[in-house]
Amino acid sequence: MPDNDFLTDLPLAGDLVAEDFDGWPDWLKTEFDDHADDGHVGSRLLSQNAEVRVWEIRLAPGQRWHAHRHVLDYFWTAVTPGRSRQHTFDGTTREVTYLTGQTRHFQFGPGEYLLHDIENIGDTDLVFTTVEDLDSANPPLPIGAPDDNPTATARRR
Repeated sequence: MPDNDFLTDLPLAGDLVAEDFDGWPDWLKTEFDDHADDGHVGSRLLSQNAEVRVWEIRLAPGQRWHAHRHVLDYFWTAVTPGRSRQHTFDGTTREVTYLTGQTRHFQFGPGEYLLHDIENIGDTDLVFTTVEDLDSANPPLPIGAPDDNPTATARRR
């Protein structure tokens, strides 16, 4: 397992509900391996220029966004209120409640990252805007052509 002490300094949201991969099905562990270097941090790339990438994540109730890796400094803002469950590569699971306009900022040093997923466990659409700073300590991960964006999926059991 990589050194993840920096995770304690990140502003991770929500309540810790499990540790040590407790409750993680095999397909989820495989997904984290398969998406360990996936830079699609949102379900739709809204804009990109030399300085930033602007993403949207839009999840209907029960939908989830696959494991993805953040290496760039970024912030997210909740466009709608709601609830999520997130699994993080250190084996933790958190449940989070969001308020409209709630914003959280992240900074990563060289080699640091956050690999996690997100699932809408609420009963309304959950929408975020995420802005990545391309001038960060780490180089941006490749994301491919706009048509290469994956789609959100229904929750798996």
